[in-house]
Amino acid sequence: MVVAAGLVGLLGLAACGGGPSATSGESAPKPAHANEQPAVPRKSLAPGQESAEAQQDSEAEQDSEKDTTTAQISTFALDVDTASYGYARRTLQEGRWPAPAEIRPEEWVNAFRQDYAQPAGDGFTVHVDGAKLPSRDEAVMRVGLQTRASGSAERKPANLTFVVDVSGSMAEPGRLDLVKSALYKLLDQLAPGDQVSIVSFSDEATVLASMTPLSAREELREAVNDLTIAGGTNLEAGLVTGYQEAAQAFRPAATNRVIVLSDGLANQGSTQWQALLDRVKEYAGRQVTLLTVGVGRDYGDELMEQLADNGDGMAVYVSTEEEATKLFTTQLPATIELRARDAKAQVVFNQAVVESYRLIGYENRELATEEFRDDSRDGGEIGPGHSVTALYALKLKPGADGQLAQATVRWQDPDTRSASEVSESLRSGELAASVWDKAPVRLQVDVVVAAFAVYMRDRDAFGLDLPTLGEHANRLAATSEDPMVSELATLIDRAKAVG
Repeated sequence: MVVAAGLVGLLGLAACGGGPSATSGESAPKPAHANEQPAVPRKSLAPGQESAEAQQDSEAEQDSEKDTTTAQISTFALDVDTASYGYARRTLQEGRWPAPAEIRPEEWVNAFRQDYAQPAGDGFTVHVDGAKLPSRDEAVMRVGLQTRASGSAERKPANLTFVVDVSGSMAEPGRLDLVKSALYKLLDQLAPGDQVSIVSFSDEATVLASMTPLSAREELREAVNDLTIAGGTNLEAGLVTGYQEAAQAFRPAATNRVIVLSDGLANQGSTQWQALLDRVKEYAGRQVTLLTVGVGRDYGDELMEQLADNGDGMAVYVSTEEEATKLFTTQLPATIELRARDAKAQVVFNQAVVESYRLIGYENRELATEEFRDDSRDGGEIGPGHSVTALYALKLKPGADGQLAQATVRWQDPDTRSASEVSESLRSGELAASVWDKAPVRLQVDVVVAAFAVYMRDRDAFGLDLPTLGEHANRLAATSEDPMVSELATLIDRAKAVG
């Protein structure tokens, strides 16, 4: 079938794979090309546009294919960012096509609920499943990682430093007014043991409230009320001042976090994420995590995403009162603390069964094989109740049977820094017979979401066009009570109209 062959094409299969699969607790073998740089995503062109550059891109993509004996192992840092999906949703709703460089498929998938089983303790559960595609010897495999959720009542106290952009660009409706409304609501949700500091920045940074206990909520409300628009966007000044405030009030027994609320359109001081992180590296190394909250029709996606990824944190985007309320009154209070530091995943494929594979997304989170157990190498910071999903497209060896892959997650305890691992494997006989007919609904949704993201970025999604993706999304929405699946179907319709 064309659709089936296209699905693996959409997932962008690269020939890779390996030798005998590793067992739990053993060091994974080093591939022959472990020092190779991650492949650069193919540059997207407008629909129908043909050029010598497109041909070169296609040839480069073919050259990146690796034999299974030299690329058996896939390693990446975990990522719970969702900003790429949130911002793309807004642009589509406004009748605009998202910029391809701003589309990260893993963030689209991770924005959706997964319903993985939770662990009993503070580590992870590992869920591995998959389904065959209509085309012979092709399949999709899902690796799902889940932490245990917790209520705000059982978490540690928190020191939260809010760094709020009040530059001229934040005057647009839906920016500073949205931030202020969300902060007012958050102050009502935090626990008595929490403390809050508020820093504003435009041309320079101003401390509106030093670290203040929640018993003085009115003082904090007054500080929020004092957030007023003026000047340019000196994110460097705001970030440095915010980290200084967090460092001065650091509590070892608390969760210490800097939360930047901005459109990310820095135009004064250092404006590159690496330069900004260099300025605050000392403070960030003191177990102060970062959350970036993006707002605004025009949004500095790369800056905010890279700050979060490299600042031991996560990036989200909000565009409506409903989204901001959900983030600040439900998600943030329940996920302030961490379950895992420097979390990484490694998937070892069995070359006797898997001919080739391709990880969808995570291009800027890829790690070398030997970095998996190098605890000095940065991974992802994961909070309570978070799920992380990775999708792989597989080409199976004809007639082969046995273990497909073993997935392992490694993380450090947030307090003691002791490392732990847990693994799970998948056999070929455990694959659902058909991705569209027999696979779990959540897996089908993940495949549609990933395909939609890849189409928006590359104009080619597993060979599936937007009408076909829309048909699958509408079918899944009809059998799901999840409003996000219905929203997905609507967004695909919007993309058809825009494209």
